This record gives sequence, C-alpha cells and structure tokens, in this order.
Amino acid sequence: MSISKTIELAPGLSISRALIGLWQIADMERDGKKVDPVPAAQAMKSYVDAGFHTFDMADHYGSAEEISGVFRKTYGQDLAQHFTKWVPSPGNLSKAQVREAVQTALSRMQSERIDLMQFHAWQYAHPGWLDALFWLQELKEEGLIGHLGLTNFDTAHLNIVLNSGIEVVSNQVCYSLLDQRAAGEMTALCQKHGVKLLAFGTLAGGFLSEKWLGKSEPKLDESLTWSQMKNKRYIDSAGGWERYQQLLQVLQPIAKAKGVSISTLASHFIMTRPAVGGVIIGARLGQSQHLEENQQLFSFSLSENEEAAIQKALTELQKIPGDCGDEYRKPPFLTASGDLSHHLDSFPVPYPTKAGSDGRTKALSGTIWEDIAGFSRAVKKGNRILVSGTTATHGSRAIGGKDPAAQTNFILDKIEGAILSLGGKMEDVVRTRIFIRNVDQWEPISRAHGKRFGEIQPANTMVRADLIGDEYLVEIEAEAVVE
Repeated sequence: MSISKTIELAPGLSISRALIGLWQIADMERDGKKVDPVPAAQAMKSYVDAGFHTFDMADHYGSAEEISGVFRKTYGQDLAQHFTKWVPSPGNLSKAQVREAVQTALSRMQSERIDLMQFHAWQYAHPGWLDALFWLQELKEEGLIGHLGLTNFDTAHLNIVLNSGIEVVSNQVCYSLLDQRAAGEMTALCQKHGVKLLAFGTLAGGFLSEKWLGKSEPKLDESLTWSQMKNKRYIDSAGGWERYQQLLQVLQPIAKAKGVSISTLASHFIMTRPAVGGVIIGARLGQSQHLEENQQLFSFSLSENEEAAIQKALTELQKIPGDCGDEYRKPPFLTASGDLSHHLDSFPVPYPTKAGSDGRTKALSGTIWEDIAGFSRAVKKGNRILVSGTTATHGSRAIGGKDPAAQTNFILDKIEGAILSLGGKMEDVVRTRIFIRNVDQWEPISRAHGKRFGEIQPANTMVRADLIGDEYLVEIEAEAVVE
C-alpha cells in the first residue's frame, strides 16, 4: 500500500512529503564551483514535473534563494513552494533588521511573499530571539510572509512560542534512525498544537546506506566530508560503530524485500512517524538527481513485523543526549568540528551590566519595573550572584500565556541570561526559590525546573504565593556562587 505524496502543512498550504533541500548548493560553491542559476532552475523544474514541488533553502545556502528567484521568474510564482530560513547572529536585533532580512529574501526569490519563513535561534538566554519572532509575526500579518516556522527549536522553547501568540506551523529538526530525540515529547507537543516536523538528516550524511554495510570504521578527520564528520559524531553518540552496523544489518533484508535501498527505507521510516510532515532530501541541482529513488519513498509500506524489527533495533542504540537543536547549543556539540567555531565567533552577553562604587556589578534586563521599583535583575558582589524574583515578563509582554511550564522555562532563560552577563553559568547556581500562584500547577513547574537543574541540584524551596499580576503563574529567584 502506497502513501500520499503530499500533506497539508497549514490551511491552504499543501506540500510534498519529500522536500528538496538545497543546502548542497552552498557546499558546491564553497568548493569553488559557480552554480549557473538558469540550468539550476531547470533542474528544479524537473523535480516539480516529477511531483516534488516543495523546496527548502536558507539565507546561508549559497545562491539557493537567487536560483529560486530565477525559477519563479521563468516558470511562475505558484508552480512550487519555496521555503527559506533566517539564521541571524546571536544578540540584539532591531525591528528594522528583521524587516531587512525578509525583504532581502523576497528580493532574491523574486517574490512578494515568502511561503514559509523558518527561524533559528542560537541562544535562548539572550531574549533577542523572542523579539525577532514577534516582529516576524507582524510581517506575516502584513502579508510579506505566508507562514512562520522554526528550525532546531527544542520542546521547551517551541512550547514558549506556541503559548505566546506566535503562529508557527512547523519545526525543522534533525530526525533519523540514529537520532530519535524528536520522537518523544517533541512529537507529543506538535500533535497537541497541530505543528508539523520537517525532518532533515534522515540519511545521516549517507551513512544509512549499503555503501557502509560491513565496512570498517573511518577516522573522524578531514578525510570525511563535513556532513560525514557531523554524522560520525551521531554514530559515536548512538553507541558506536558496532551498534550502527547492527542497525544496517536489520535494515538491509527489509529494504531488499521492498525492492528499495537502505537510504530509501531510512527516509520512509521517518516520513511515516507521527507529527512528521515531510523529510528533506538534499539535491545537487544540475549534477545528480535521484528522482526514481525519491519516488520509491511512496511505493511501499512496512508490515507490523518489519516495523517491530526496526523499533527493536532502535532500542539497542544509545539515546542522543538532549533535545532537538541541542547539538548547536550545548556540549557535546554534534557538528562537523565538534564545536561552533565554523558557525560563530562568540556570544554577546544577554543583559547590559553596570559597575557600582562598592564593588557590586548590576545586570539590567530593561523591564519598566526595574526603574519603578528600584531593583536590578541580578547583582554580583564578590563571588556571589543574587538574581531577583523573576517572572515571565519581556518588555511589556507576559510570555508563555497560561502555560506554567512555558512561563517557568522563559523565567529560567532570564535567570541564565543574568548570570551569564555577570560572568557565571547555570552550574554555579546553589539555591532557587519558586513561588507559585496555583498549587495544582506545582508538577509542570517542578519538571521544568528539574530539566534545567537535574544535574546541578541546587537547594530549593517552593511555596504558594499571591503573586502580583494576574497573568503570572510563577516567580523564581536564584543565587549562584562563582568559583
């Protein structure tokens, strides 16, 4: 039994379940190969003719957006969907910068509206990411953006976004047989809110293929491609080469019985997971096209026994640590270089600081209450950092709606931002105090606190309190000692 080639990502937006990813254009151009946009656009047309009418690109995928523009000008605006991403540098952003980024993409893509703009945030402790999303929401309401999506967001911060009035329809994340982080809480949250996952990395940089079956383990060095270096780290995190080979041994007879490759089977499996809207298959436009193999994604379905065999093989792998997107935000960095050196130079401090005359340093988050009530977000004196009682306030907005976990996670971001600004880190926290409005919400608040402090385990007190401001469900203060 075959499965549908399309799915409704949002009302009025039907997409291919196999999206064509254009990140390899950047790889080609880094190798010094100039990509001619005219034949590249013609190659895009061949995908559309074969039924693959959704393309995924980004501001940093070389000339991908320009090629999309040539396609639109040559073949029409409505023949395909053109998704892109915006990956700004971490730190403060202005409303004008957000508009400029959208206008730049529109100009490159020769379009009046971006079908899906997907946003990436490098750091949650700096609140600039939230400002950018609110301003992107305004541009969506203005009509410059059709739909908003996210890329590499974890479950906690997707939940913050969804409960803060920002309308997103998708989250693009790494999701493969080796990397099952998206299969748990992320999937449950997406199903609850009708958000679709767009899965990249389903082929694990080519490691999920017959080519590597029975082969000896390669060294993690520059003899591998960037994609292979990155995905070799996933293999190591999933339990190592032997367990990876055992997975291939399970996949090979199933793929053979279906008359497809291991790669096709691997992408098909992820495409049919709950909450997954589609899988993103890379294309080297004008060089190599795998249209027939892409068609095979929809030519079969798995029996209960085959499904069970694959699921059993997955239980033999170790879980990739953390949540979706953590590979770009915290150790172990599952990137090609094993750190962020080829992505970023540094992170700016989240909040401005001001030195006092008595040896104290203050961190200020800029809320109106700091001036009205005469307090700082945090104060450092000696090796102690004291963080004021913190609510889910950002500017004039209350963040997280009526979701206690969303409010808690945003509060903890603010606390982390204050501590980072004063030269500390979350691991330095020795005490937290939690004040909650509704006693029946203690558990989601405690679980959110536990996920951030599970290994740190500071001293903690939780009490019911009559908080100021009806919109606030929780308030937290913290103390840290910086050795």
